[in-house]
Amino acid sequence: MKTKKFTIIISLLLAVMFTLNATGSTEVGSSVSGSTSTTNAVSTGTAIYTSDDLFSNRDLKQSADLTDAQYITVESGKDVTISSAGVYVISGSAKETTVIVDAADEDKVQLVLDGLTITNTDFPCIYVKSADKVFITTTDSTNTLKVTGSFTSDGDTNTDAVIFSKDDLVLNGEGSLVISSTDNGITSKDDLKITGGTISINCTSDALEANDSIRIADGNITIVSKKDGLHAEYDEDNSVGYIYIGGGSLNITASDDAIHATTVVQIDGGEIKLTAREGIEGTYVQINGGTINISATDDGINAGKKSTAYAVTIEINGGYITIKMSSGDTDAVDSNGNLYVNGGTIDITAQSSFDYDGTAKYTGGTIIVNGQTVNAIISQMMGGPGGGAMGGRGGFGGRF
Repeated sequence: MKTKKFTIIISLLLAVMFTLNATGSTEVGSSVSGSTSTTNAVSTGTAIYTSDDLFSNRDLKQSADLTDAQYITVESGKDVTISSAGVYVISGSAKETTVIVDAADEDKVQLVLDGLTITNTDFPCIYVKSADKVFITTTDSTNTLKVTGSFTSDGDTNTDAVIFSKDDLVLNGEGSLVISSTDNGITSKDDLKITGGTISINCTSDALEANDSIRIADGNITIVSKKDGLHAEYDEDNSVGYIYIGGGSLNITASDDAIHATTVVQIDGGEIKLTAREGIEGTYVQINGGTINISATDDGINAGKKSTAYAVTIEINGGYITIKMSSGDTDAVDSNGNLYVNGGTIDITAQSSFDYDGTAKYTGGTIIVNGQTVNAIISQMMGGPGGGAMGGRGGFGGRF
């Protein structure tokens, strides 16, 4: 009889919790302290960034105008220096060679890789010292860039990536780019954009790294990283460092975070597969579309205060998100601030589905937790891998 009574009590408590959190009915938790003074403090369902504002027509063009192009064949032990705007077709195979762009601040330079192979011991294969913007465009060819030893600095510049740019960098094209690195894969100290091509990176640190932003419109990207897959951060200004994904295919395996941004992570589309300690991390995470599969050992999606320019928020407006968590003290969706689910589908397999410190609101979309469709943001353990139906943090667990 005691078991039957306990079961009835638990069922009643669950019913009350589900009712309080029915679609569009009730907000749970309290507002984050000071959130009214930060950007995007309240979920509106409106995209923070739009692709038209992030990519130029030339960014999106996958082939170069070769009418006035110059043709260069690399040779071992001889650096190539490009000092003016223009289109340069680069081919050949070489060792201990760097293609250096050292042009005027207003110059746009396009490097067209046409079957290029460079292997260096301790310095970038492509090094942008100065330009307005550099395009790296692949022809219908395979291009391989590799650094095998410890990177050396260029004066005060820590040139720690196979492709290292001090200025804006765009990668596109119709071919493939294969990068192997003993440190970072591709680094831009400004904006890094990818709009096409097939890119494969295997590295011991961050695969794609930028100070201001990483913007992906299209392309087929495969990453194996001993640190982060995508990392956007500028240690002197926490109001920048965002990641935008509007399309393409991303397959990231990372030892730390698959996607990490100081400010915003916005996903509008794409086929995204993430295997990492944490799948997605930022101050404001907004998902508006795409198909996202996350396998994580800490948090699937995490929002934490890394920037003072945005309220700590996870906002899901669309897309199909599948999250599978390892057992233990893990959360599928974890916001240290607010949590809004306005649309899309979230399919979670985990002991702890949602965790939040601020306001949680569910106004639309589908939530599936361990195979069960629910009509609420459930901040409790639901008997995922290694756990019982009500196991976890003190009975109902989490913060409700």
